Parts: sequence; C-alpha cells; structure tokens
Amino acid sequence: MTTGGLLTARNGYGRWLEEPYSQVSILYTNDTHSRIDPIPANAREYAGLGGISRRATLVRRIRRQSSYTLLLDAGDVFQGTPWFDMYGGEKDFQLMSKMGYDAICLGNHEFDNGLDGFAEVAPAAEFSILCANYRVQGTPMNPYIKQFIVREKGGVRFGIFGLGIRLRGLVEPKLYGDIRFGNPVAWAEVLVENLRESHQCNYIICLSHLGYHYDDERMDDRKLASRVDGIDLIIGGHTHTFMDKPEEVRTANGGITLVTQAGHSGIKLGRIDLNLNNYGDIEHVIASQYTVG
Repeated sequence: MTTGGLLTARNGYGRWLEEPYSQVSILYTNDTHSRIDPIPANAREYAGLGGISRRATLVRRIRRQSSYTLLLDAGDVFQGTPWFDMYGGEKDFQLMSKMGYDAICLGNHEFDNGLDGFAEVAPAAEFSILCANYRVQGTPMNPYIKQFIVREKGGVRFGIFGLGIRLRGLVEPKLYGDIRFGNPVAWAEVLVENLRESHQCNYIICLSHLGYHYDDERMDDRKLASRVDGIDLIIGGHTHTFMDKPEEVRTANGGITLVTQAGHSGIKLGRIDLNLNNYGDIEHVIASQYTVG
C-alpha cells in the first residue's frame, strides 16, 4: 500500500541531460531498531509488518522502475531486538550493505555498546555513516564517520550530510566518552554553503536524528528547516513520526524545505521522486510511502 502525491515543482539547473525525462528516487528509512524480522504476528501494533527481506525486495522493484536511486537512513539502526543483543549491530550493517544503502546518519542508539562497540561492527557498513556536528576526532569512531558525501545521479549533484541529537541527558556519558556536540544550525549553515559553493551540489539532503517537532526550545527538524536556507530535503528520525507525505516548511529567505520521516521498525519505506526534464530541471517532486508487509 502506498500513500502520498504530487508536492511541488522546483527551478532547474539549466543542464542538458543525455537521458530525457529521467527520474531520481530517494528512498529512506529511520529508526529501524534491529528489526530484521517482521514484527511478530501477536504484537498489539503493526503485527506482521516490516522485515528487512521484504524491504530489500521492495527496493529492488523500485530500482528496476527508476532511472536512478538513493537509499538513505536517518539513524537508530541499533537496539530493539535480540539481533542487536547477539550481534551488536553487525548483522544490520551487513544486510543494509547488501541492500545498497548509500548513507545513514548516527542515531543516539548507535552508542548503546559504547564507542569501542560501535567501532567493532562499523567495518561491516559498506556505506557512509554521517554526522557533521559530533566531534569524533581522537575517539574510536573517528575512522568511520564522515560529515557529508556527494553523489551524482542523472546529472544532479546531491550533497548529503548528517546531524545528530544532543547526547547529554539522553545517553550515559560513559557510552559516548569524548564525543562533543555542536550546534546543528551552525553546522547546517556551514555544510550547505560548502556543498553548494565548493562541491557544486544542486540538491541538498540533511539526514537528521534531531526529531521532527518539540514544543520547547530543543532543536528539531521543523526549526532547523525554518532557520537554515538552502536545504532541499530533511529526512528525520528519533521521534518515530509517521508522515504520509513531507511537510513543506518555509525558510528564512522564502524558500521551501521538505521535512519527512518514515515511522520506525522498517514498517514504512519512504520515497521521493525527482522527475527531471531533458534540460535537467526538476519539474515535479512526488512523495509516497510504502507499507512493508
């Protein structure tokens, strides 16, 4: 089952593409929480849904339909089932690698086995692990964390960066050690400018584990979108928010940033299609979500 629909049209990049009317499909998950198997049939909610094998089948089907794809995750891959208790996240990373994820963002549960526990299983991730606003230098995480990546799909250069939530008060200090938290707004501003100016990126995606919305001063995806110009899409996590389609948030300069999440436990797979004309313009942005089951 899918939900969603046409969102908006965007200004183009003025580039001629070899392949007219191509499509880039951005696929995304968040807060999968080691839910490798489907949710048990006797569960009170979402019985029988999810399962990484079913998600992989769905991703393969979409890849056959689309000209180009990106597969992304907004964090909290770890913790929640005996799979994590037994393997510490290694099986999750192995299976996500086989599925062809391009990048994930660090979630707070990625610290549940401490920095050494993360470093032990991180080599199983054949994709980029992103977080720009954590200072990881001098810690066991350092070899495995990037601030951003750049991917070119269909003539569009995608700049993708990650933002993590404040760990103090959420994670035991002994588990995150010398990791230091930086202001998400300040880091987002720096990354957007860098990706657009130095890396000539046309479309900016933030993988955020800040949370969708809070009624207090805590930074969230909606506040981030309204305060930072130049982010096209925020794929969020942490609050386990189910959204049938992205929310359009007005930025300070009058632009639009799309903010979305896909619930939790791999129950949903989000999809955002960028339909490109033969000049490379994004003519339509179409959003949908699939129930995995």
